Amino acid sequence: MKNIHCLNAISKYGTNLLTADYALTDDVNTADGILVRSASLHEMEFPESLKAIARAGAGVNNIPLDACAEKGIVVFNTPGANANAVKELVVAGLMLASRDVIGGIAWCKENKSDENIAKAAEKSKKAFAGNEVKGKKLGVIGLGAIGAEVANAAVSLGMDVYGYDPFISVNAAWMLSRAVKHVTSLDTVFEECDYITVHVPALDSTKGMINKAAFDKMKDGVVVMNFARDTLVNDDDMAAALASGRVKTYVTDFPNPKSANMDHTIVIPHLGASTAEAEDNCAVMAVKEMMDYLENGNIKNSVNYPACDMGVCKTVCRVAVLHKNVPNMIGQITGILAADGINISDMTNKSRDKYAYTLMDMDRCPNGASIAKLNAIEGILRVRVI
Repeated sequence: MKNIHCLNAISKYGTNLLTADYALTDDVNTADGILVRSASLHEMEFPESLKAIARAGAGVNNIPLDACAEKGIVVFNTPGANANAVKELVVAGLMLASRDVIGGIAWCKENKSDENIAKAAEKSKKAFAGNEVKGKKLGVIGLGAIGAEVANAAVSLGMDVYGYDPFISVNAAWMLSRAVKHVTSLDTVFEECDYITVHVPALDSTKGMINKAAFDKMKDGVVVMNFARDTLVNDDDMAAALASGRVKTYVTDFPNPKSANMDHTIVIPHLGASTAEAEDNCAVMAVKEMMDYLENGNIKNSVNYPACDMGVCKTVCRVAVLHKNVPNMIGQITGILAADGINISDMTNKSRDKYAYTLMDMDRCPNGASIAKLNAIEGILRVRVI
């Protein structure tokens, strides 16, 4: 029996996938796996039994990734499971920035006691006139699961879409509409587009990328949207761009003391993935990833270990070894198994930065002495017999 502990409320569409071989437990100290959404794990003492953590969402800043890797705990996330929810909110932000719907609604509330509000509205509505997005140029920075969906939606709205992503995956490229113009220079997006939306992860290379240097290249009256990460935009530079009119409207899903006090902004309280459907999708994906790892040793969508998939385990025994990415590790592992008289019928070894993963199918399981020898190898972090 494998024990699963939920640190947050996880959609039943996910937990209902757990078979009779699993049990939900309130005791984290007996957990083989943890399902989490927003709860912080940075101060948590992880039990020896813990093998996997699955985050029902994309961001993993609430999980100590390196500490987990050092303990042989694989951390998963669910990229793309909330893509449609975020895409829909980006489209809503695009419309709100193009048409002053918010200002018009506020006017109606302010004049709700006026018996002649209908007549007054006809005179006042010109103050809230906007623009149509059809025929305008939208620059999409980052063409992952969300960016690709935003680009495709914008094409359907009749926009001229420019997509920039030097690291676009094959799968993302297949998902992208042919009408999206793939550009190889970020400057092209800044210089040509009437609307710009950013969909990249927060890395050292991307933090603050929407800054004064970028604004200096943009058209006057551009609309900038950020539904990806708060730190991608330099708030001080954005405030200056808004004040000068270089940026007409800044739409952000990340309120902070600076953005919430800027003029000409539409600040949304991080609602990108806040739909019932997105929570269900993330829960289903997280549970499936965790079950596949615990049952078959396969790693999909891990953020601290390499991807590795050998399908459903159909052999007598499968051994999974999490280890440091150092020379001669495979030789040491296979040498111990050979000394035990074990034939390896299939093997995969993958690495990612400092860490690596070796998955092996064999005709029989190693004895206790061999497992002890494997664990004694310097750089071995965890050995699992599946």
